[in-house]
Amino acid sequence: MPRITEDTRNRNEASIRAAMDRLLTGDLPPGGKCDIKTLADQAGVSRTAFYPKKNRDGTTRLGPYQHLGEEFERRLRTLQEAGQITDPRAAQIERLKAQVAELKERVTRRDEAVAELTEFKTLAISRIAAQHHEIERLRAQARPVGNVRSLPATRNGAAP
Repeated sequence: MPRITEDTRNRNEASIRAAMDRLLTGDLPPGGKCDIKTLADQAGVSRTAFYPKKNRDGTTRLGPYQHLGEEFERRLRTLQEAGQITDPRAAQIERLKAQVAELKERVTRRDEAVAELTEFKTLAISRIAAQHHEIERLRAQARPVGNVRSLPATRNGAAP
């Protein structure tokens, strides 16, 4: 003997189908997701009614609304495969994943640029040091010869 009347079962199934249609069109309640739990809450039925039950002898039987739960998941999967995202949070997650990937790429490019600039800086400093050393060597070499004169300094200290 069923626990609920056929009339109650029909009303519940109609309520579940209406809630299913709302959820699959993206009309989610605040804090809800596009899942069985929210479907059950919106339809006003127990979530356990969507899952199989165990008899006393250990065998399993279908839950009263398990076929509707499977239909909901099948329709949801079809929508997702078609590229439609009914859950705004899922869309936000996808958007944030794309943003994180783009930011990681930017960081990688910046790290490469910093490494190149650091290498260039090191090379430039080495060249400047080598040039300074060469200038000092040439000055020291020219002093004993005596044929090199220093230019007179100007008022601001620079050579003319």
